[in-house]
Amino acid sequence: MRTFGVEEELLLVDARGVASPVAPLLLAEAPAVIDGPSVSAEIQQEMIETQTRPQLLTSELLLDIVAGRELADGLAQRHGARAVAVAMSPMRLRPHVTEDPRYATMIERYGLTARGTLVCGFHVHVGIESREEGVAVLDRIRTWLPTLLALSANSPFFGGADTGHASYRFVAWHQWQSAGPTDVFGSVEAYDRFERFLVDTGVILDTGMLYLDARVSRKHPTVEVRVADVCLDARDAAVIAAIVRALVDTAVAEWRAGIPPAAVPSAALRLAEWQAALTGVTGSLPHPVTWREASAVDAVDALLAHTAEALDANGDLAVVRRGVARIHASGGGAGRQRAAFARRGRIRDVVELAVTATHEQAEDDDLDVA
Repeated sequence: MRTFGVEEELLLVDARGVASPVAPLLLAEAPAVIDGPSVSAEIQQEMIETQTRPQLLTSELLLDIVAGRELADGLAQRHGARAVAVAMSPMRLRPHVTEDPRYATMIERYGLTARGTLVCGFHVHVGIESREEGVAVLDRIRTWLPTLLALSANSPFFGGADTGHASYRFVAWHQWQSAGPTDVFGSVEAYDRFERFLVDTGVILDTGMLYLDARVSRKHPTVEVRVADVCLDARDAAVIAAIVRALVDTAVAEWRAGIPPAAVPSAALRLAEWQAALTGVTGSLPHPVTWREASAVDAVDALLAHTAEALDANGDLAVVRRGVARIHASGGGAGRQRAAFARRGRIRDVVELAVTATHEQAEDDDLDVA
């Protein structure tokens, strides 16, 4: 099986539920990593990123996700804060930029987009054998990424109000120049030309600012899928990671069999992502095969059908089916946040729900994790 791992960006909030710029204090006290998840800085001091180790089993990945969240939260509690898995701050905030030369350059060049954007994403890394394989994967998973976004949607509230979107992070994130889908590349050479072309425009600093929905990692022998919101429930995060790995497996099998990627224009993918961000799993989506309007349930069913063989080979099929059913039943992170708000009409209740849900332990019958 392919190894996979994840990066989770977590919001740091104080006792009032307000975003708190304590990340530098947490990182100064973070233990040296020997054998477990790690934490690192992000552009804003009100957030922190956790990284799991590469894993083979989804149950082991979930253990690392939970451990990473607990590591970040334990450090945060020393400073009167909590680490929360929401993709945007439900309450009003004023971000504080992390002191770093690269970030300082970004602030100088990109103004409010860099100063004011605080979004928490979920990045899945899946092992590949070569860059050729990686590009082949990018070409063949692109049509499925809007459905992944819908499953992960976890940012309906921002700045004290319901945005009307299931994932408002998507809207905020796409202020960045290079965020979004790409066309089919066809070869490593074409992919490299694409990267050089964008960097040579001078609009972005370097390849690190290629904020694509998915890319071949420059740091690891992986494909990195970056389209999702950070998930409220750690189990949902593990399920989405398992689906991403199965998408990679399926794409590689198609590539080796000579099956070409679907010729869907990136403009259609942008529409599909926008709709997925608007309604999550509770509305309609362009169907990822027919590209006609369909229910989100039908779109997700198509995703599971497409990846079923790989999920089964990885031992993940039953786990993913249960997880997807759970997401549909609750409306995912967005649905759970809105349900918390509906009880009393208080944004603070949303944050309190998020703190609890972020650190719930997974149940035995889902992923064999106590």
